[in-house]
Amino acid sequence: MKSGYIVRNRSLLIGDLFLIAVSVLGSFVLRLNFGTRLGDFQKQIATMILLAWIVKPLVYYRFGLYRRVWAYASVNELKQIAVAVSVASVVMFALVSVIQVLHIFPEFPRAAVPIDFLFSLVSVGGVRFALRIWAESQAWSRSPLGRAKRVLVVGAGNAGALVVREIQKSPMALQPVCFVDDDPAKQKQEIYGVRVAGMLKDIARLAEIYHIDEVFIAIPSASGRVVRNVADICRQRGIPFRTMPSLNELIDGKISVNRLREVEITDLLRREPVKIDDQLVGQSLNGKRVLVTGAGGSIGRELCRQVARWKPAELVLLGHGENSIFETLLELEESFPSLDIRPIIADVRDRKRLEYTFGRYQPQVIFHAAAHKHVPLMQANVEDAITNNVLGTCNVVEVALSVNVERLVMISTDKAVCPTSVYGASKRLAEMLVLDAAHRTGQAFSVVRFGNVLGSRGSIIPLFKRQIANGGPVTITHRDMYRYFMTIPEAVHLVLQASAMGKGSEVFVLNMGEQIRILSLAEDLIRLSGLEPGKDIEIIFTGIRPGEKLREALWDEGAVYQPTSHPDVLRLADNDLPTSAKLSQAVDQLRQLAQAGDADAIISEMDALIPGATIRAAPQPELTAIM
Repeated sequence: MKSGYIVRNRSLLIGDLFLIAVSVLGSFVLRLNFGTRLGDFQKQIATMILLAWIVKPLVYYRFGLYRRVWAYASVNELKQIAVAVSVASVVMFALVSVIQVLHIFPEFPRAAVPIDFLFSLVSVGGVRFALRIWAESQAWSRSPLGRAKRVLVVGAGNAGALVVREIQKSPMALQPVCFVDDDPAKQKQEIYGVRVAGMLKDIARLAEIYHIDEVFIAIPSASGRVVRNVADICRQRGIPFRTMPSLNELIDGKISVNRLREVEITDLLRREPVKIDDQLVGQSLNGKRVLVTGAGGSIGRELCRQVARWKPAELVLLGHGENSIFETLLELEESFPSLDIRPIIADVRDRKRLEYTFGRYQPQVIFHAAAHKHVPLMQANVEDAITNNVLGTCNVVEVALSVNVERLVMISTDKAVCPTSVYGASKRLAEMLVLDAAHRTGQAFSVVRFGNVLGSRGSIIPLFKRQIANGGPVTITHRDMYRYFMTIPEAVHLVLQASAMGKGSEVFVLNMGEQIRILSLAEDLIRLSGLEPGKDIEIIFTGIRPGEKLREALWDEGAVYQPTSHPDVLRLADNDLPTSAKLSQAVDQLRQLAQAGDADAIISEMDALIPGATIRAAPQPELTAIM
């Protein structure tokens, strides 16, 4: 690789030396009326060529004209050529002026220098862009056009243009045939020789007319509705389709065809992205000491990533799993090398450890994400759900109050509403502890409640993907099971926004639209894997697991919710909490029952304390029902 690089640039230098001589000679020919007196200026021509051979290669080298791969030359390289040639010509003009002032030659036409500048600009730029044209023609000739897939590109913006350009430059078996874009101003225009042939509604018609083999969705900011519409059209016609990564996944705007990926279920489910009030969130996190419990989990790790962007004074990663915390630490150190990060291995059930940690690092903002969350497992391990989710939260809240934490946000779930599971009930009790502390002290402690998170550990999508990879069957508990879904970044955006807006004792929920049918989600994922549900991959229904509902809710029936300053975030009105004394007594009772291992009494206590709870009605799980 290195030797080839040297040979290429040596050849370029030799070519420049030849063209420099031709350029100087040409400038004298034009200056002296096409050579009528050329013989009288042989010494001047030789001197100028010699000077140009010394000055120009040095200047060109200084400006990087021998270090670039000209097969990928662009407008920036053209600007660099113009600057380099201009500087070289200025130096040449200065030297010629000195020669003339010193009368080294009886006559030395300085006007030859500007003419030489024009010749040099054309020759230097021409040679280098000829290399690019040659490279592209070679790539095009190597591309098996006879077998090339005919591609329709959705989106004629910057991303679409770069996709087409990359295809044209690369030896790939792809041929961009046309664009579609809903912008009327772009209709019938051409980008890199590829025509904008219609709008998104015309995809089916254009696919037939142009015999399209594949569709690229090159709109990184496309809404879920747009992606679903395109995906439905492609599925109906049996055309494979890919999509650009979302804007959050693009790095520094570098877009490459190699980054096009098969559409994933998250693309089909995403709504308009949840936006953050940057100024409000920045004020609440910038320069603050921030602590995240459960920092090794899916939500906790994403929280750490997002918090780190706002340049906190210190970020404390607290978690029980050493491997997870280590992985989070490595990622953050790589992405934010200047951030002061403190990894702490601790269990929220260990109050003494929390007191030491909070006392030492004095956090100003706490995000409490540590929790057991697997519904059937918690149904089978009632005592651990209490000690971790309830008593652990109690420890975090009380220790946070003792060190005067400014803000605390607890991560909760829609399963806490009228809970039918031990997990949901334990999270509702944890909510009560946070809200009670806010009522008692006036501190800005609040709760964020949301639905299922796509891609998190233990969520349904990784399970379905694993089942599909194994050849099926895909298991669904009930054909009429519905759930709210959101992405991990959306969940974290909501948490950060709630942290910034919270005044104390609020429950914030995301406006998540309609619930998604799990059966439809599974069928889409099977199709996106290139298979047919029921034919290639069987779907079987296993029955509702203990503690599960067919549909979830984000607030209790009859609860009043209010809009906030953020259009996608709602605030529930003041909750009907038990008195502090009653809640404290219940927590003490649950602690004693957990220590005694009396799961039955724990369930009775939670059913009595939590509004709408029906945990007792759920049967005890069998081991086969856990997965």
